[in-house]
Amino acid sequence: MLLKRDLLEDIKAGKVDLVFRRWNRPTVKEGGTLKTKVGLLAIKSVTDMSPDEVTDAEAQRAGFKDVADFRRWLDTMKEGALFQKIEVGYIGEAE
Repeated sequence: MLLKRDLLEDIKAGKVDLVFRRWNRPTVKEGGTLKTKVGLLAIKSVTDMSPDEVTDAEAQRAGFKDVADFRRWLDTMKEGALFQKIEVGYIGEAE
């Protein structure tokens, strides 16, 4: 799972703890880790859902102003068979 540097910095700072992905084949699993440019992330949970189920609170946890802001972002993303909500957390520097 590729994440932009700004988003990674927000996760590291504790400002963001959710990411959303639309893809054909997931690349992360609940309980796993992800090595990134800012360090190691924990994949705390992975939930299959519909984009229509995203709430304002979840959108804000993902760094968006609100659901409308989230939907504008989603419209720029490529299509995929799965839509997932992924709860993440910063663990520390990657070795």
